[in-house]
Amino acid sequence: MTTRLEMSTQVSDTRGEVEALQIMLIRQMPTWKRVAIVESLTEMVKLMAISGIRQRHPDATTEQIHRLLAEAMLGAELARRVYDHERRDCAGDAARHTGV
Repeated sequence: MTTRLEMSTQVSDTRGEVEALQIMLIRQMPTWKRVAIVESLTEMVKLMAISGIRQRHPDATTEQIHRLLAEAMLGAELARRVYDHERRDCAGDAARHTGV
């Protein structure tokens, strides 16, 4: 018989009983609802990151903001590889459509 691992207190400003109730309720949620919550939180973090990028780079274009976001999320090396690959694909598509 396996036992569920007990979680230690994760949040310092929440009483232990309340946190235990929160964890119990989260565990009882259907998977689709937990996924929806994570998706919503992920989108919120992304929007906050974009806001921070705009504050630090007020003159950045939309493309530059997306590149800086990719660097923050993926790391500079992977972001470079992704963006360089995307540019090559776009250049190839343009050449095919123009007959060049």
